[in-house]
Amino acid sequence: MSIELIRDVLLACTVINYGVLMCWFLFFTVGRDWIHRLHGRWFRCTAEQFDTIHYAGMALYKIGIFLFNLAPYIALRIVG
Repeated sequence: MSIELIRDVLLACTVINYGVLMCWFLFFTVGRDWIHRLHGRWFRCTAEQFDTIHYAGMALYKIGIFLFNLAPYIALRIVG
């Protein structure tokens, strides 16, 4: 595999993962009450706990995108 191919794959993964993150944020913002009711059938948590879980999940997902997609992409752009 060439460095160019790896860079292209990392860039595509970054774009796709940010798209997933934006969809998650959009669905959570628009349909928060519906999602909370749906998950409330399976898990007992307050609205504050529900918000905290989703906020923390989005933050961890974003950190994962930075660490595993964006940082290697930038490093490969600098090197080659």
